[in-house]
Amino acid sequence: MTVIKMANKILRIVLVIVLFLVFFEVGLVSSYTIVTSEVPNFHGLVDMQISKITELFSPETVNDVLVKDPTPLNISNKKEVASKMEELSEVDGINIDSMNITTYEDPGNDNFTVNIEALGYESPNSTSGQIVISQTPSYKVIAKGNATYKNHLLYVDANTLKINSVLKLY
Repeated sequence: MTVIKMANKILRIVLVIVLFLVFFEVGLVSSYTIVTSEVPNFHGLVDMQISKITELFSPETVNDVLVKDPTPLNISNKKEVASKMEELSEVDGINIDSMNITTYEDPGNDNFTVNIEALGYESPNSTSGQIVISQTPSYKVIAKGNATYKNHLLYVDANTLKINSVLKLY
């Protein structure tokens, strides 16, 4: 009799957790649809959630964040990185002057990970035969990549860039 009661309690707990996850995912998909007015890429949203959770609980990341602030860096191949970020994030332009490159790792290492934030632009609006070009950024693009020193200059390998998020600015 007590085994059945214990099994019922465990089953209820598991059911509550599953229902919470289902409602969370439904809310995420519906809010994404409302905010972006686009059909959500469900597989991409789940992948993003999993990668963020694994990053959050990664021992290296937790130790690095708790120990120090990010170190700002200057890279020598900003144009190459900007064009690769533009291609991967599918925006129409990246503002090189707004690029912010930081790392939590020791920049003295041969190879280390950098976080890159930059403002992105969408295509010019065409209304009634006129093209209106706006200098106001439309997106904030956040990426991650590997950096190395070559001839005493810091380079980010554009082939290692991975877009973490593209945020629409309002």
